Amino acid sequence: MDSGNVAWILASSALVCMMIPALALFYGGMVGSRRILNMMMMCFGGASLVAVLWALFGYSMAFGNSVGGLGLIGDITEFPGMGQLLAKDDAAAIPGILFAAFQLFFACVTTALVAGAAAGRMKFGAWMLFAGIWATIVYFPIAHWVFAFSSADGTVTGGWIANGIKAIDFAGGTAVHMNAGAAALALALVLGKSSGWPKMEHTKPHSRPLVLLGAGLLWVGWFGFNAGSALSAGQSASVVFLNTAVAASAGLLAWALVERLRHGAATSMGAASGLIAALVAITPACGAVSPLGALAIGAIAGAVCSLAIEWKFRLGYDDSLDVVGVHLVGGIIGTLLIGLFATDKAPNGVSGLFYGGGLEQLGIQAIATVSVLTYSFVVTWILAKILDRLVGLRIKPEDELRGIDLAAHSELAYLTDEDPVQLGSPQRA
Repeated sequence: MDSGNVAWILASSALVCMMIPALALFYGGMVGSRRILNMMMMCFGGASLVAVLWALFGYSMAFGNSVGGLGLIGDITEFPGMGQLLAKDDAAAIPGILFAAFQLFFACVTTALVAGAAAGRMKFGAWMLFAGIWATIVYFPIAHWVFAFSSADGTVTGGWIANGIKAIDFAGGTAVHMNAGAAALALALVLGKSSGWPKMEHTKPHSRPLVLLGAGLLWVGWFGFNAGSALSAGQSASVVFLNTAVAASAGLLAWALVERLRHGAATSMGAASGLIAALVAITPACGAVSPLGALAIGAIAGAVCSLAIEWKFRLGYDDSLDVVGVHLVGGIIGTLLIGLFATDKAPNGVSGLFYGGGLEQLGIQAIATVSVLTYSFVVTWILAKILDRLVGLRIKPEDELRGIDLAAHSELAYLTDEDPVQLGSPQRA
């Protein structure tokens, strides 16, 4: 094992972990002042639950030897509790248990992303139940499809997308972003619209500085997310690092330009959203394209996603924090544009249409896109429908109007003269 590689993946794991509180700040600033605690608790709570499930059986489902060699799901009995990873493997590039920790945070972040579609109107207990089951039946299998590679000697078989059709997804455009976006759409449809949607004074963003702070921290964390996926501190990680930086910058500028041309002003919310949209799009493509390709993908994502967030008003679904418009659309853009902008000089070593590779890779990327979207949306919709029948997903209308923080957590983020009593648990009152 190379100590430099181990140090880089340790650092990358910490950066991806930081994306959880960063997302909580990003989402928290976008909701009303009496919704922020619940939004942040959905991020932290869902992520924490998934981390526990990952240790118990999730890692086995995602990275265990493929059951029957079909590439659909890993053997749940292979690494239960992950105690088997304690033994040192001198032949491995990095410790297996470190890889498991790195991928743990991918599962946590993906689940937390889905929460944005349910902001302010979903029971916290119902969310926790949903998050645990969703990770088990949606994220863990899809992670196996996309991230589990077969061993060179054939003793370990991985997922069908990674090894069967050989679609390129360097760090999770399909398994993370499209998966979360499709799930968010399904959950939003089952939950229904917020009270007073779309004109809701009580749900307007209460802190744009928090949104920008969260977006900035997400940008920093994304270097661990993308460059860490190289699993070594070398040329591949360096290329990915640069591509991630320039794509994000192009996305911010493209969104701001579209806003300026269409609405007369470039807003801080737009800048933050453009940054995230481009980061989403470059995630699958960061190891397949040149810096010029990364600039193009980032700019296209920033411009297109700025238009896509308006679909919810035209189509009538309440995706509260634009998970669909940013993560679903951005993930599709980045995954498909690999088929156009990929160059064999980049780490993935595959050429797309613009570099003489023809349309074959675009077709492969499209198969992966449709497969992940279909599975995630359908299974999530069924899961949400069942839970709605069994436990109910929505909070009471009056609690929704006065703010979910008080109803769900007996706390308020900001006390006013109208709230003279400190709320919270008795020992903190």
